[in-house]
Amino acid sequence: MKTFALAGNPNCGKTTLFNALTGSTAHVGNWPGVTVDKREGVYKGGAEHVSIVDLPGIYSLSPYTPEEVISRNYILDGKPDGIINIIDATNLERNLYLTTQLLEIDVPIIVALNMMDEVEKSGDKIDVAALERELGVPVVAVSALKGTGIKELMKRAAALSEREGKSVLSGAFDEKITQAKEFFAGAGISSPLFHAVKLLENDELELEHKGAKEAQARITAGEDMEAAIADERYKYISSHFSASKQKGKREAITKSDKIDKVLTHRVWAIPIFVVILFAIFHVTFSEDFLYIGAWASLGGGLPAVGELGLSEGMETFVGIFYDGSVFSPGVILFNAFDTLFGLIQGAVGEAITTEWLSGLVADGVLGGLFAVLGFLPQILMLFMWFSILEDSGYMARIAFVLDRIFRRFGLSGRSFMPMIMGFGCSVPAMVNTRTLADEKERIATVRVIPFFSCGAKLPILTAIAGGIVQFFGIGNADLITYGMYLLGICTAIICVLLMRNTSLKGETPPFIMELPAYHMPSFKNLMLHLWDKTKHFVKKAFTIIFVSTVIIWLLSHLSFDWRYLPDEEMNRSILASLGMLIQPIFTPLGFGSQLGVYGWVFAVAALTGLVAKENVIATFGTLGACLIAMGANVGGVMPDVLLGDEEGITSVIAMITATGITVPGLLAFIAFNMTTVPCFAACATAKAELKKGTFYRTALFWIVSSFAISAAVYTLGSWWWTSFLWAAVIAVATTIIVLKNLGIIKPLRRRKKEATK
Repeated sequence: MKTFALAGNPNCGKTTLFNALTGSTAHVGNWPGVTVDKREGVYKGGAEHVSIVDLPGIYSLSPYTPEEVISRNYILDGKPDGIINIIDATNLERNLYLTTQLLEIDVPIIVALNMMDEVEKSGDKIDVAALERELGVPVVAVSALKGTGIKELMKRAAALSEREGKSVLSGAFDEKITQAKEFFAGAGISSPLFHAVKLLENDELELEHKGAKEAQARITAGEDMEAAIADERYKYISSHFSASKQKGKREAITKSDKIDKVLTHRVWAIPIFVVILFAIFHVTFSEDFLYIGAWASLGGGLPAVGELGLSEGMETFVGIFYDGSVFSPGVILFNAFDTLFGLIQGAVGEAITTEWLSGLVADGVLGGLFAVLGFLPQILMLFMWFSILEDSGYMARIAFVLDRIFRRFGLSGRSFMPMIMGFGCSVPAMVNTRTLADEKERIATVRVIPFFSCGAKLPILTAIAGGIVQFFGIGNADLITYGMYLLGICTAIICVLLMRNTSLKGETPPFIMELPAYHMPSFKNLMLHLWDKTKHFVKKAFTIIFVSTVIIWLLSHLSFDWRYLPDEEMNRSILASLGMLIQPIFTPLGFGSQLGVYGWVFAVAALTGLVAKENVIATFGTLGACLIAMGANVGGVMPDVLLGDEEGITSVIAMITATGITVPGLLAFIAFNMTTVPCFAACATAKAELKKGTFYRTALFWIVSSFAISAAVYTLGSWWWTSFLWAAVIAVATTIIVLKNLGIIKPLRRRKKEATK
């Protein structure tokens, strides 16, 4: 089976083309020797199947960022059968810079001229045949978004034959290129032309070859040729391809320009973004999505489901959509899934007559799994909204807008893209930091990405927010969830500000980003995104979470002498003993020693979350089922609100009742899980992305940050006067940082060195 690599600039439509080519065959692996994501898929539309490898979006093959190095190494060493170079036809000249570099490699190339529908819509014309003659490689006009031209592209790609690289540089460089080619050809290195040009550019990767430094010094005679070669490429593009594109009549102000006048407004851009985020959370999590005030005023309030006089089955059905107000679409889907899972769990529990086996299967395995899977609809809905914002081109604008703010904190707007990806999953978000050229900026960005709550943390927020609303009768679930997300964002900004003014102080790199035209996201691509997310979530549920729930149930029902313990004796179990051992650590955070006899359940849940954040609610589901079964043995009869309620929220309420934890303690528990060490997969990715020795300091940073933020949430929520203490601590820390940056306070190491002289 042939293998083709997709190469192109960021925002050229490469991912859209990859999805159009591979569909549901796409899968994620790792690059050889690097523990970071590598997307591959299979194109099945031709006579033979073709493997497609999606390379990172890059602007050149110079080793300025890790992404450029990965793409370059794969093309040179991975030996693909061909390269499909995707070009944004609306920005032809800029995209062709990468093409001129790819042409120098001894690999067959075909150019996919993407977004041709946008070119035609604007009235422009591109002479594809003329472009093909100038480049000397096949060129096919396509629209990845609409799926046009793709079959023709792959048909011509399948017919590609071996080719020798050619340079677009003028004759002035011929002599030097020939000498450099002879050096690499003599060393038996493939694609000698590409390596030769890179050697002239003083490319650091080329200088690693034996004898390369001496050859480079001899050939260039100390002349800096990097800028001259780049200038030559742009001159060639301008002189040879300007005639290929004819400008048509176009509006003075495009639709994208009109929209940008509002969405990128200097004053209103950030407030609009905040409102959009709130709207997304309201549609996804609100239990008061549609409350008809006129109706309520007539009768003193709309009736609850239990007051409608419906049959039990109809009451359950209506309760999915309404209970005094109409639920949001996200909550309706959650209720539907939860009702189904509840019926399955109850039926399985009744079918198994053996007590311990019934507890293991129904309360342990199914209770934990269903507590997590019940939140899948809301996770997918939240991910869908963020995908729409990204695919439409809006997220690129937000990165541009936030650059003005981020630059004050020592970051460029480019770092916002990995951060916002953290709302989906920390792993690809950390991988995306490869687009950042500055090492210190990359470290700071990787460290704060976990503060942008991923989909795995969403069940924690939703379940505890629902428990607070239903048990304490205060607040609003979507407002609490939204507020905790904002807390994570604010924490990230504060931490970046501290790092970039202390340990990671440095120059802020310039930010250059292509703003794509606004367009409607492709429904097919959106569904493929959601399908990938579903597969990942369900796979994790039936592997890591399944094993975790079985272990948690066994440890909570076995004593140290391996004797089976019923639910009411859970406090004598192995798990309880381990939980009580670590429980005091969390006392300053509100869920430690101050809780009741069953307070250790929160410590255990926080610990299991280090493996996978979904384990927190899975642990709640398993232990909560035991507490519910115990009923009066947890310090009082379980409240009526538990009956027929959502699985995850039910478990939270059971734990609140059993432990006596307060609202500030619950909010601190959310804050801790949002900001502490992420799951093992994210930790492995962070270790791979950061330079050697940096990860352990990063892990310590996560631990210290989570304890500080959680302690602040708990103490400020419990005792208002502690705000003065926190203000004093912040003032002292700020003063020390300012004085140190001004050079008034000398570093301790320097003072010791001076004292010894």
